[in-house]
Amino acid sequence: MEVNGGAWDLWVEEALSKLQSLNVLRSLRPIHLLAGAARRSTSAENSPSNLNRVFDGPNKWDRASVEVEISESTFRKWLHDVPSSGDDNDVVDDDVRANDKAEPIDGKLRKLIVFSGNDYLGLSSHPMVSNAAIEAAQEHGMGPRGSALICGYTTYHRLLESSLADLKRKEDCLLCPTGFSANMAFMTAVGNVGLLVAGGKPSKDYRVAIFSDALNHASIIDGIRLAERQGNAVAFVYRHADMCHLDALLSSCPMKKRVVVTDSLFSMDGDFAPMTELVKLRKKHGFLFVIDDAHATFVCGKNGGGAAEMFNCEADVDICIGTLSKAAGCHGGFIACRDDSKKWKLLIQSRGRSFIFSTSSPVPVAAAAHAAVNVAKNETWRRSAIWKRVQEFRDLTGFPVESHIISLIVGSENKALQASRHLLKLGFHITAIRPPTVPAHSCRLRVTLSAAHTKDDLKRLTNALSQCVDFQKIQVFNSNCYSKL
Repeated sequence: MEVNGGAWDLWVEEALSKLQSLNVLRSLRPIHLLAGAARRSTSAENSPSNLNRVFDGPNKWDRASVEVEISESTFRKWLHDVPSSGDDNDVVDDDVRANDKAEPIDGKLRKLIVFSGNDYLGLSSHPMVSNAAIEAAQEHGMGPRGSALICGYTTYHRLLESSLADLKRKEDCLLCPTGFSANMAFMTAVGNVGLLVAGGKPSKDYRVAIFSDALNHASIIDGIRLAERQGNAVAFVYRHADMCHLDALLSSCPMKKRVVVTDSLFSMDGDFAPMTELVKLRKKHGFLFVIDDAHATFVCGKNGGGAAEMFNCEADVDICIGTLSKAAGCHGGFIACRDDSKKWKLLIQSRGRSFIFSTSSPVPVAAAAHAAVNVAKNETWRRSAIWKRVQEFRDLTGFPVESHIISLIVGSENKALQASRHLLKLGFHITAIRPPTVPAHSCRLRVTLSAAHTKDDLKRLTNALSQCVDFQKIQVFNSNCYSKL
């Protein structure tokens, strides 16, 4: 049968129209990186010997991780919520210009301070990190292009795995292309335990029971969905951080193979999982304890070991999943496993589909990430700086900030969009977070702090925020809802 391209165009157009009517049509807003920003230092500072030294405070290149520019076209479209597929050269509609009261800037780029990114320590612009990538690229190009099980696993990857295992105080670690794929790989692999032990499709009581916090990341949810779809696991969702609910679910579950998985630091709310209480439940019920430490790794704990180090429970966490695309300032994901990890690593690399069927990270990326691990470990002032920014935000606003992720819930989608646009006009890159990312009527501004921000940045930001939100009326989110697992 001949493919009807015209019909498909119509169907896609109708689908997009429906998304727009539901206010869930999303846009790409391209940013311009400041030219040479990561190299705004003297030739002496950039010498090979200095690129491998430990710096004891902020340098000029750190600002490159929090300063960007956007074009006039992107600014106008963002200001009026015009859908964009990312083309920076699109012409802005005349109707938009006619209704636009903002002052024109004659095509110049607008500078923004980023308070929406995940580069918490400012390592993406660190010369030691970029130099490691440059040297690896010059020596090896991108490295072998294949999955890790074919030809993509190199000594660079192994060195990075070892450094991450040491950071997490685990025996071994498995690298994945992204944090998303790491969660997917683990969930499908652990689900396979019931299948393999049973020698076929297991009965319900012999499947793996996975208990998941209602606000866990989408990658955890999708991994559990796949394990369920394969008939290897059964999901139980407990109310967000509700240990009484989790205890009740565990107590009534007849299944022996039980896993509890939670974000350690929740990305949209900025609150920590009740780690101490989870450890107590682990001792009571004997489940496998898994955390997604994406937003706490390198930031929390004296050595940057993450939430488990911060709450002094590293030995009680069986599996720690993380990412290299946030505080490490690079790219990739990992799964750090407990002391008998050789078994766990073999299982995941043999049954984790998103690991098996993905090309491994390029060698320069692995080299840069390994350098970032060392910088994060040695430049301890970066952790001190970001927690100082947290305290300063708390002092300036009186808002009960728990971490470097600040969730300012304003309620309606329109309020969140208006606040985001106001901040854009004043030179701040902070996006409105809306459904389906967060539940309806809990739309918010997600503000993230970085070691590269200054106290002056925070003063300017909080002053701008006070013009569009009332800190006394902002909700502190405490969800009792269930995720759509």
